[in-house]
Amino acid sequence: MIIENSKTYKGKELEDIFFIPTFTGKAADELGVRVLYNMPVPTNVTFWNHNVNLLQKFSSGWNGSNVSNREQMTIDLQKVKAENCFSADDYSSLVYEHILASSDVNFGDLTGTELEKIETELFRYAIVKGVYATMWLGDMSGEKSNFDTFDGFLKHIETIADSGDTNLASYLFEDEVKTGKDVMDACWEGASGELKSLRSDGKLVYYVSSDIYNKYLAYLDEKGGDLAYNFTSDGASALTYHGIPVIEVSLSFQQYSYPKTFCVLTDRRNMVLALNTADTPENEVRMWYNPEEMENRQRAVFLAGTAILNPDMVSWAYTR
Repeated sequence: MIIENSKTYKGKELEDIFFIPTFTGKAADELGVRVLYNMPVPTNVTFWNHNVNLLQKFSSGWNGSNVSNREQMTIDLQKVKAENCFSADDYSSLVYEHILASSDVNFGDLTGTELEKIETELFRYAIVKGVYATMWLGDMSGEKSNFDTFDGFLKHIETIADSGDTNLASYLFEDEVKTGKDVMDACWEGASGELKSLRSDGKLVYYVSSDIYNKYLAYLDEKGGDLAYNFTSDGASALTYHGIPVIEVSLSFQQYSYPKTFCVLTDRRNMVLALNTADTPENEVRMWYNPEEMENRQRAVFLAGTAILNPDMVSWAYTR
């Protein structure tokens, strides 16, 4: 059976069906970074540095003019296009495989709505994978990777570290990475006092490459380290080191020239992915059948970009 019905999503329908379920709430949390969706373009993020010496000796009058300092960053959003295609036979098989896996489908009455739901889920998953890879590996120059639509976090970190203009802690780990914890220790030792002081806020996180994550798992298995796992509200386990979550950045399936082994210690709120589907007329998602090529095609157009808000609040260790 060939699936021929065309579907186009724009405006609020685009937001409600595709992007809000994918990039807000719990779905955004699963990406592991701060996600800003549909903020006005240009996307300006304001953050405040509060004066901790807030208390004063009592006196009449006002003396609070220098309590808080405002800093602002503009996130550079790029227009991107996600496209996917399948042969008609392969696409039909893929869709119906997912329908068969659903327990509440009435196979005597497969409506267009049911097909649309499965098609939407398949394309949403593909978009998430593409956004995830680019938010880490993106390099608009194309020198570091072939994800060239917008710059990702590793590009930002390398650029900041090479500039020497900030206090971003950068540590080249020349010894063999044996346990994973050795690299995380290096990040912690190199971190600024301000970054370390945020541990009590519960927002610090280690972003680590898959090899570090797996070596740390092996180390815990040898030590019987069940206490290093925290359990989330839905019962899933979350790996931690000294109480700080350890998040695997799974990029092993990609080709890129950034360090393959790395660890980034920062505040989760410091790493920002911004997405927008509201501020250009071309923003849409389309799924259609092309009879000349006998292909099912999918396309999404939206704005995307990343930023590190405060480079001084990042510590990273890596091997070449």
